[in-house]
Amino acid sequence: MKFPGRRNTKHYFPVEDKQRSSFDDEIYRPGNVFVVGIDQLLVDIEIPVDDEFLAHHNFQKGESFIIDDNLADLIYWQYKNKGSIAGEFPGGAVGNTLHNYSILSDCPSVALGAINKNIEVGDYAYKYICNTSSKVNLSYLQSCARPMGRALCFVSPDSERTFAISKGCMNDLSPESIPVEVIERSSALLVTAYTLRDEKSAIFKSTLRAIEIAKNANVPVVLTLGTSGLVQERKDFLLDLIPKYVSVLAMNESEALTLSGIRDPLLAAEKVLDMVDMVLLTVGARGLYIGAITDVDQARLTKEPLHTKSIVEYNKFEYSRAQRRSDIKEIKKVYTHINPFLGGPQMIKNTNGAGDAALAAVLHDLSANVYHRNKVPNSPKHNTSFLTYSSISQISKYANRVSFEVLSQNSPRLLRGLPEKEDGLEEAYWAK
Repeated sequence: MKFPGRRNTKHYFPVEDKQRSSFDDEIYRPGNVFVVGIDQLLVDIEIPVDDEFLAHHNFQKGESFIIDDNLADLIYWQYKNKGSIAGEFPGGAVGNTLHNYSILSDCPSVALGAINKNIEVGDYAYKYICNTSSKVNLSYLQSCARPMGRALCFVSPDSERTFAISKGCMNDLSPESIPVEVIERSSALLVTAYTLRDEKSAIFKSTLRAIEIAKNANVPVVLTLGTSGLVQERKDFLLDLIPKYVSVLAMNESEALTLSGIRDPLLAAEKVLDMVDMVLLTVGARGLYIGAITDVDQARLTKEPLHTKSIVEYNKFEYSRAQRRSDIKEIKKVYTHINPFLGGPQMIKNTNGAGDAALAAVLHDLSANVYHRNKVPNSPKHNTSFLTYSSISQISKYANRVSFEVLSQNSPRLLRGLPEKEDGLEEAYWAK
């Protein structure tokens, strides 16, 4: 496994010769670590539109909603025939994150969901598979007679994204298709609030079953919230689910406001840490926050300048590693904040996938911790049980850097890993 971030590291593990790739199930190879994710498999179709288009169709800007399949076809072919479609990409919040995780870590991940069983060259399902990392294991997908779902991503002139979803078979994953042993052996289970929207759907029941399996196996559950409208719609349900099952919560500032009722992102993170072990909170052009809990005995002072916002000297213990509530005697909340890498890309065509990229970096760090603990159990890094391999400060730099890479390209998924050769400025960024 590649270790997260850029550091001057010692070589703990022997380097093995590369072997030929096998069609065998890679997740069962000795020593491999992997994450599992449940998703509504979608193809993202990006269409530049103006605000008048959204108003004409009564589409709420910045939100995600379901539209009729026939309307989706009508809009798609209208813009396809004009040559106005910006791109077609494999999508879905979890699908993006799993792909990015496997690119970053060079390790397998497992996607669970439903896909059309009659795949033809050039269709949506074919494009989804072709543009997903080969490290993402798709052999546990459930085959269905209906076509794949589509997410029409309307990009406004202000770069805001509005998603109109044509469902297809995206909600057809049945509880019987959930592989129990795969989840039990994973480093983390990634789920999204999108699959928990409709309690009558099969994927809702499947997601709850997977979460229960993960909890019983002591596998961390990572939840990404989706949109503020979805959080508002399912707020009571989420506030009941999160404290019982979720270890890591990922959201943006509007979702944090809706969930917590607090506008200030740092105070919102503080409140959410009463329910979870770790929170990733992206704040757009102002970067991102990471909050976590650790044992008072394991808290590590930062060597960086102290900063005060709504919490006095909030970053004082940002060199601490996250722990799970069950492993802590006396809880201490720790926080860090980072501004966009190099001020952000010079040009951002849209923000699609930036949050998913940041979460992929967090998942990489979680699985690196499991990998290292298995390989070197007597290492000082494992003198007690930790959730992460790195400090939350280092994770924030890694998540920030990966987000920058996605924002720099017109695709919600990484086209490659982070560059191996770095200039002096970037070396200094990682060295701290």
